[in-house]
Amino acid sequence: MTAKNSDFGSFAQDVLLGLSSNPKTLSSKYFYDAKGDKLFQQIMALPEYYLTRKEYEILKSKHELILASILSQDKPFNLVELGAGDGMKTKILLRYLTQLNIDFTYYPVDFSGSVLEELEESLLEELPELVVNPIQDTYRNSLKKQVWEDGRPNLILFMGANLGNFGVDEAKNIIDHLRVGTKKGDLVLIGFDLKKNPQTILDAYHDNVGVTREFNLNLLDRINRELDADFDRDSFVHWPTYDPVSGECRSYLVSLTAQQVAIGALNQTFDFKAFESIFTEISKKYSLSEIEHLASLGGFEVKENFMDSEGYFADVLWVKK
Repeated sequence: MTAKNSDFGSFAQDVLLGLSSNPKTLSSKYFYDAKGDKLFQQIMALPEYYLTRKEYEILKSKHELILASILSQDKPFNLVELGAGDGMKTKILLRYLTQLNIDFTYYPVDFSGSVLEELEESLLEELPELVVNPIQDTYRNSLKKQVWEDGRPNLILFMGANLGNFGVDEAKNIIDHLRVGTKKGDLVLIGFDLKKNPQTILDAYHDNVGVTREFNLNLLDRINRELDADFDRDSFVHWPTYDPVSGECRSYLVSLTAQQVAIGALNQTFDFKAFESIFTEISKKYSLSEIEHLASLGGFEVKENFMDSEGYFADVLWVKK
């Protein structure tokens, strides 16, 4: 079942609330329909989008060190991944663990049903012996339910700089959910995009061929298709910004003209002023000191920082105190 069919009510409600607010917003979680999933896979392959390559480098070169803490417990464990996506980077860990004949169960969590189906199919083909229990849900709901909790040690993966997709307060809220959703001794591996040259960061969200633009505009297409709306995508421009003080890279869709947009499923029309924006996405960049502060807020301790050769990205291992 895809997110489209299972979450129509929430989608409609969130669009109504977002476009009724001032300033207007649309949640980035709705980027990921079937087309959005494929566009994001294209984004990850872009030369400007360093994040995926840097995290891949970390996992490729340091996976043995990353997994040493959970393996040293010498017990069957659960590997839970929040925001699993296509599993490209995680497969480095999965291959290593299966080659060692380690007893573990993999729980990929993702909001997108279509991407979970593709991941499960690819794992069945590549690693047929792997025990996979996919969970279609949000980060917070999955941490509340903890369907994986069976007394075994847990290693929670929250990679891909996914925590950066939330503002400071929301990020703290998710860390609080991690606190509640883990027990003493559980490990959490979190991916953080680090602060760096502002131009390098901005280029990652404003690629030359326009895939990121299409990724944002596809959200308007999805509203048109699923909620019977009449957005004219050509009358909106994708506009990313980066603030080196807060570390926040923000994306907007800006209306180039005064216009009205009707959304049939909501039986409502929304007015846009010329150059009025819709806030669509945030990607916060962190310093190592900020990461350590976040860990302490959630009752975690930083065990180790695993970084790429340029210091662009960090996968940070936390342990629950």
